[in-house]
Amino acid sequence: MNAEMYQTPMEVAVYQLHNFNISFFSSLLGGDVVSVKLDNSASGASVVAIDNKIEQAMDLVKNHLMYAVREEVEILKEQIRELVEKNSQLERENTLLKTLASPEQLEKFQSRLSPEEPVPETPHAPEAPGGSAV
Repeated sequence: MNAEMYQTPMEVAVYQLHNFNISFFSSLLGGDVVSVKLDNSASGASVVAIDNKIEQAMDLVKNHLMYAVREEVEILKEQIRELVEKNSQLERENTLLKTLASPEQLEKFQSRLSPEEPVPETPHAPEAPGGSAV
């Protein structure tokens, strides 16, 4: 698997974090090549400097991921708004068409949609036996 197959910046960053390497973090910190020498003569200051670079890189990755997520959320919110608007429009059109259609047309349409289901009759007020509504 390589990073080229991922579509969003967030997917690329997650892939690169998953396949962690020093050159990735050094590229995030401005392209400086980070060389790490592990020997017994390393001073505490160089270890702290490396820790600081790693912390900066992690903060940069976190900020990048948060930005990518926010951007993706905004795109999805816009798509939801558009779909809700389209759904409302289609519901209004459907209601209008139902009111303009004759009962025969509605019955014919219902029979085409679901031939195995019984077609409901036009609604009538139910009458209780003996003429009493109670």
